[in-house]
Amino acid sequence: MMNQTQTTQRVQMATADPSALGLFGLAMVTLVASSAKLGWTEGVSFVLPWAIFLGGIAQLIASFLDSKHNNTFGTTAFAAFGLFWLGVGTSWLIQFGVFGEAAASTVDPKQLGIAYIGYLIFSLFMTIGAMETHKVLFFIFVFIDFLFIGLTFSTLGILPVGMHLVAAIAEFCIAMLSFYGSAASVLNTHFGKVTLPVGKPFGVFK
Repeated sequence: MMNQTQTTQRVQMATADPSALGLFGLAMVTLVASSAKLGWTEGVSFVLPWAIFLGGIAQLIASFLDSKHNNTFGTTAFAAFGLFWLGVGTSWLIQFGVFGEAAASTVDPKQLGIAYIGYLIFSLFMTIGAMETHKVLFFIFVFIDFLFIGLTFSTLGILPVGMHLVAAIAEFCIAMLSFYGSAASVLNTHFGKVTLPVGKPFGVFK
C-alpha cells in the first residue's frame, strides 16, 4: 500500500498598502469642506467633486485593497467614511434639486443630524480600535469624534454657532493629520525606514 502525501501550498500575492491613498482622500475632502465651515470659502458646490472622488471613491478603493490585506479595521474604516461622503454628496444634490423639486422641498436637516449620531457611535468604537494601530490614526479618529459631535448638535439646532465652529476646527485638524499620515505611509515604505514617525500603539488592549 503506497503512502500518499498531500502538500498544501498557500499563494499570497503582495499588494501595496492602500492607507496612503485612503488618508489622502480623507485629507483632501476634509480640507476643502473645512474651508467652507471656517468661512474661508463659500457654498458646497465645489466641495461636491472632492466629496465624490476623493472622500468617496478614493476611500472605497483603499477599503477594497485593504480587504486583500485581511485588515478588517482598515477595510471597515475606509468603506464607512467613503460611503459617508457619497451620502453627504447625495444629500447636497437633493438640496440642489437634482432629484426634483419635490425631493428638495421636503428636506428635513434633522434626518442628517440623526445620521451624524450613527456615525458618531461608529467613530467612537473605531477610536478604541485605532489605539492599537498608531498614534496619528488615533488622533485622526479623536478629531472625527469631535467633528460628528459638532455636526450632530449644529444640525439639530443645539448651540448651532458654537458646535459649527467645533466641527470646522475638528475637520481642519483631520485634514492636516491625514496629510501627515498619508505622507508617512508613502515615505516610510518608499525609503524602507521611519522617515516620518507615526507613534507606536498605546498597547492598552494588546
